[in-house]
Amino acid sequence: MIKLKLLLLLSFTIAICKGQPLVSAPPRNLDKRVTLNIRQEPVSAVLDKMSKAGDFYFSYSGSLFKQDSIVNIDVKSAYVRDILDQLFNGKVDYKETGEYIILRYAANHLTIEPENITSAEQLYLISGYITDLKTGKRVKQASVYEKRLLQSTLTDDNGYFKLRFKGNHSEVILTASKDTYRDTTLVFLSDITVKPGSYKGADDEVNPYNAIGSSGIGRFFISSKQRLQNLNIPNFFAYSPFQASFTPGLSSHGMMSSQVVNKVSLNVLGGYTAGSNGFEMAGLFNINKGDMSKLQFAGLFNLVGGSVKGFQVAGLHNEVQGEQTGMQAAGLINHNRKNSTGFEMAGLMNVTHGKSLGMQAAGLINLVGKSTNGAQLAGLGNITARELKGIQIAGLFNYAKNMNGVQIGLINLSDSSSGYSIGLINLVKHGYHQLSLSTNSITNVNVGYKTGNAKLYSMMYIGTNISDTAKVSSLGLGLGHDFIISKRISIAAELSFHYLYLGNFDFGNTLNKLQTNLQVQLFKGIGVFAGPTYYYYNTDAPPGSSAKHYKQQVYPNKHHSFSGNNKGWLGFNAGITIM
Repeated sequence: MIKLKLLLLLSFTIAICKGQPLVSAPPRNLDKRVTLNIRQEPVSAVLDKMSKAGDFYFSYSGSLFKQDSIVNIDVKSAYVRDILDQLFNGKVDYKETGEYIILRYAANHLTIEPENITSAEQLYLISGYITDLKTGKRVKQASVYEKRLLQSTLTDDNGYFKLRFKGNHSEVILTASKDTYRDTTLVFLSDITVKPGSYKGADDEVNPYNAIGSSGIGRFFISSKQRLQNLNIPNFFAYSPFQASFTPGLSSHGMMSSQVVNKVSLNVLGGYTAGSNGFEMAGLFNINKGDMSKLQFAGLFNLVGGSVKGFQVAGLHNEVQGEQTGMQAAGLINHNRKNSTGFEMAGLMNVTHGKSLGMQAAGLINLVGKSTNGAQLAGLGNITARELKGIQIAGLFNYAKNMNGVQIGLINLSDSSSGYSIGLINLVKHGYHQLSLSTNSITNVNVGYKTGNAKLYSMMYIGTNISDTAKVSSLGLGLGHDFIISKRISIAAELSFHYLYLGNFDFGNTLNKLQTNLQVQLFKGIGVFAGPTYYYYNTDAPPGSSAKHYKQQVYPNKHHSFSGNNKGWLGFNAGITIM
């Protein structure tokens, strides 16, 4: 049985309109009357004058007739259909649609020559030009694509394009699209139509998915042709069960890979798709214009222009332009432009521009641009630019503008706080800032500083016992809580740890204090306090080992003895507070 491979060559011009919608033409262009008086001019000139006289356009294949054939036409108020019959003598068929009259081979004059006997598939080669409807100029770098077959190309600097199609198709539908132009669609191998499509003016909002192409990573890994296609075809997306690519430019979907959402996407080095709704894996990187759902793995990085719902793992970096819901794990950085809900884990840092609703864990730092409602764990520090409702734990520092949770770190900072800050230094910009001068049973002059809030504040002390024969120096840290009785009266419960210096560093002398104070504000900015203190003292120094002029026995004669050299006794403290 002989099998034929058929080659169909079509050449045509697509006119597209810039800036304004297409104007509706009179309903019947073939029935319009025109007057022509032409002597010794080519057929193409006759058609051009006829279209101008009738206010419509012709569309036809360049090989349909000899365009340089010289003809004479002299008619008055004749129908366009009759003039065409006179010109082509029934060899050309006419199809009217909108502003166009489409000229094509009449059914009894259409022939296709057979080529090599290799395949039952037909090969269609369609080429042509894209022309600006207003100016008549050719449009370069316009996208021409077939939505169902997922094939596309860009016009060259002369507005020319060429597309090949294989297979048996009842029709091939080509769409020409260009940024700031109205889309135009032509249907081949059946009826030919020109119809208006979606239109975006230059001042309209930029499609958010195009942000990927303009990003630093996008410009480096995505070719200029693919970025142009993103601008030309911003809103068309197709769906496919599978795609494979070697690099973004070498994909099973070709140039249309960035318009296709896939169930399974396998990329040897890297891939560039419209999105993934299943499983995606790459040796180096995955780039999605749109959303990613379920699973995504990459040796280096994942870049998603939409949102993520699922599990995302990268050797170095994950970046999401939209919402992130699920889990992210990266060797260096997770970067989310909007909100993050779930778990983020990075070797270096997690950055979320919006809200963090879940948990962040990083070797160095976590950054949240808005609020955190969950946990931040970092080796160095955590920063929440707005409200914290949860917990921050860091090796060095924590910061939250409005702290309504718990901070645990060496340094805890906030602008306002109604939570608990536990650390060496806890500073609240709009909280406690109290300086105190006091005396107690061990050191008769002490200077203290309190910062935090009534729920939990931190204390730093330095003190000395002024004496010629019983000197003591102390350095202390502590935490406290105020029970507010009224506007002027409160009761403080405080626990502090002090190191005592007794003339040498050969022995360790530590003092723990548990005290309560009745605090009374005398007038604005000044208050007094006093209360009992229980002291718990530990030393590894033998009796009488203190240096000359220093106290030889810290504890009083009346005390409680515990195991080892631990002593306890009841004392007092009193002082004045400057608020």
